[in-house]
Amino acid sequence: MNWYFAMLLSACYISPGKINNSGNINGSIRDVLLPYGYRRIVFQKHSFAEWLRNMKLKADKTVYLYNGLPKKNQTAQFAVLDMPVGKKDLQQCADAVMRLRASYLFENERLNEIVFYDNSRKAYTYTGGQNRQVFESYLEKVFASCGTASLEKQLKKKLIQDITPGDVLIKGGYPGHAVMVMDIAVNDSGEKIYLLAQSYMPAQDIHVLKNNQAALLNPWYAVNGRQIVTPEWIFQSTQLYGW
Repeated sequence: MNWYFAMLLSACYISPGKINNSGNINGSIRDVLLPYGYRRIVFQKHSFAEWLRNMKLKADKTVYLYNGLPKKNQTAQFAVLDMPVGKKDLQQCADAVMRLRASYLFENERLNEIVFYDNSRKAYTYTGGQNRQVFESYLEKVFASCGTASLEKQLKKKLIQDITPGDVLIKGGYPGHAVMVMDIAVNDSGEKIYLLAQSYMPAQDIHVLKNNQAALLNPWYAVNGRQIVTPEWIFQSTQLYGW
């Protein structure tokens, strides 16, 4: 490969790697290694996709609950995001999705875009400026008032083939569940793979999910089939939504 072609590739993709089944990650989502033959797609600077890719991961991959106790099931996670969970049993599945979206908008000073709706379509709009304490109080109110049912109504349905970081797999209801797409990669055949992150019940650390159905891809998921089988929930490929 000559230097010119190598430069073209580097302008289009982030360099590939191999998977690390141990989950011993020291860095961020972008440091989760790839299966052979895949490479990350570059997204615009300051985009939600790029922000998620730069999300820091904890060195300790134990998932803790809001009360400081370890979660009983420690087999679902590949890595743990370095994000607050709070001291109340509020930040569950849809709440984690809303925290990630709201945190991105907050950190990029797009404050007027931070709005969520409850089931009656009442809007919860953030008006607290660049005040972290006010922002956290706002999120607690949102977590108490909104959930999978209301978030599913707010989001826009997408085809699984168009999956991108920031999208949400969601089943609204009681019970329901939601997970967020954290990163995406592609191979020369155009086949896409993606990472998923979730919180769960009770409120707990947001964590990158393992893929227990495909050891050679783990923790990545392939865009194929009708079902997405995660460690604690099964989604349909028709349950993908975007902002």
